[in-house]
Amino acid sequence: MPSRKELANAIRVLSMDAVQKANSGHPGAPMGMADIAEVLWNDYMNHNPVNPNWANRDRFVLSNGHASMLIYSIAHLTGYDLSIDDIKRFRQLHSKTPGHPEYGYAPAVETTTGPLGQGIANAVGMAIAEKVLGGQFNRPAHNLIDHHTYVFLGDGCMMEGISHEACSLAGTLGLNKLIAFYDDNGISIDGHVEGWFTDNTPQRFAAYGWHVIENINGHDAEAIKQAIDEAQSYNDKPTLICCKTIIGWGSPNHQGKESCHGAALGDEEVALVRKKIGWEHPPFEIPDEIYKGWDAKTKGTRLEEEWNEKLTAYTQAYPELASELKRRLNGELPENFLEKADTFISSVDASAEKIASRKASQNALNGLGPLLPELMGGSADLAGSNLTLWKGCQGIKDHADGNYINYGVREFSMSAIMNGMSLHGGFISYGATFLMFSEYARNALRMAALMKIQNIFVYTHDSIGLGEDGPTHQPVEQTATLRLIPNMFVWRPCDAVESAVAWKMAIKRKDGPSSLIFSRQGLPHQKRTVEQLELIELGGYILSDCNGTPDVIVIATGSEVGLVMDAAKQLTENGQKIRVVSMPNTNLFDVQDDAYRESVLPSSITARVAVEAGVSDGWIKYVGLEGKVIGMDCFGESAPGGVLFKEYGFTVDNVVKTIESVL
Repeated sequence: MPSRKELANAIRVLSMDAVQKANSGHPGAPMGMADIAEVLWNDYMNHNPVNPNWANRDRFVLSNGHASMLIYSIAHLTGYDLSIDDIKRFRQLHSKTPGHPEYGYAPAVETTTGPLGQGIANAVGMAIAEKVLGGQFNRPAHNLIDHHTYVFLGDGCMMEGISHEACSLAGTLGLNKLIAFYDDNGISIDGHVEGWFTDNTPQRFAAYGWHVIENINGHDAEAIKQAIDEAQSYNDKPTLICCKTIIGWGSPNHQGKESCHGAALGDEEVALVRKKIGWEHPPFEIPDEIYKGWDAKTKGTRLEEEWNEKLTAYTQAYPELASELKRRLNGELPENFLEKADTFISSVDASAEKIASRKASQNALNGLGPLLPELMGGSADLAGSNLTLWKGCQGIKDHADGNYINYGVREFSMSAIMNGMSLHGGFISYGATFLMFSEYARNALRMAALMKIQNIFVYTHDSIGLGEDGPTHQPVEQTATLRLIPNMFVWRPCDAVESAVAWKMAIKRKDGPSSLIFSRQGLPHQKRTVEQLELIELGGYILSDCNGTPDVIVIATGSEVGLVMDAAKQLTENGQKIRVVSMPNTNLFDVQDDAYRESVLPSSITARVAVEAGVSDGWIKYVGLEGKVIGMDCFGESAPGGVLFKEYGFTVDNVVKTIESVL
């Protein structure tokens, strides 16, 4: 049987060889953390390479994602569907082994990491999901949901602000099955970190409410084992294991230096590493005894079979709960949910209520929430303003089976935590703040879109209509830039009906995130036919039309739709032929077929105007160079919302004048 050091060295040589072949990558961290990884994966990780999606597997997150060859090496060695040829194609086009771990490419990669700090926040989300799902479904003598979340993170993750946000919340929530390994090697790209990072990290985490194990030799297997055993013994708090390691361990000329952080070692140094660690095999050749020492397929299959036996007993004792658990883990909506959602939307339409869309959003939650046991809400503070609390909410801090998270003022970590919950499975999560503060969360939104995972980001106070808080809080460019994120669907509804449809579509969508953008001020109800109600789901549709060919097409979203409808009415009375298009979701409209888009915006009609209280550039593609946009290409001011709309030209008179100017 190979020694632990020999097993760990397999990670080291695969990592340095793959980086060397690609002439690109980060060999230092995998070589430095190989001993920790060997102990964790061979002695503690409950996983099944035969079925990477086993529901009760332990989750492993490589927050320092530049160390991607660590997880690729482990996945290959333990028996996942990741071949040595995949390892050889590290960082190459369309390979399963991209430069940073990407969700959906290689098995055993639980989340896309690379932007430092987000992995630990994702892990907090996974640990929350495990804890709450267990609270909702576990029963006496049936501890069905019971697994750990393990995280590797380095100095870079510790410096990023998101790690402070997320780890603070993790301590508050007592996530005892979250165990993080801090790779305390003292090196970042710029060199030794004492010049810019002198935090007392153990004290910081202790202050957060974590159990902290300090000064573990990250190259001593027995010390690592003792630390993990100690961490698992705590049932009321997460644990940080601070591991002293040497970056690039085994490299005679580069270990302990920044030179091995983000560059290939070079052929001569690779040969010296082999000599120093006693590895006599050529690149990408792993001896059979090493493979046998790492192979986890037999153990993993046994672990899953034992869990399946528990699931069978649980199903016999609690058949309805078991059926519900399976549905949620499969990501299926409740039976007849969409039909019931349509019934709710029809009732909203019938009420014809003038209402702020943020209030309409809360009404939608009250209408749809009882139909969705998997709905997990939250807000980065501000719940009383963005109205994300609904009648069925229970906070998870005080209710083990709750469905609402008070994130505190932590917009970035909230969004990354939501990503982790989505990746874990069993929940549809939404989280809210003011639209302006989507800026703080932007990279997590991008990661959700990149991973093609479902999440619902709720943003209220959507324009200069916010009013007196002034330009620091008035979003101008935010809606447009959210629309620019590939695979992000952005909804800006014009009334309560479109708000309810936005919620339905966001809940229905499984292949990417949605941003729902709501107003502070009241919005008038718009009359629609049954057909128009259905067309909302296409992202843009004809809300009001004329007899015959229109003289002009006017496009609007959100609060500006009511304004445009008033202007259109005035022009119609003067004999003009006006078509009003409501476009609550430009992203969705853009992916409709050519025939539908042409039916709404005929290319033969070039007289066009777009109206939105935000930056104008994005609307040029709809109105063309001959059209005009009434928008906000400057910041706002501090004044009541109504005053600001007049100040910046969002009035019936100005809309009428602008329409007349393109005729």
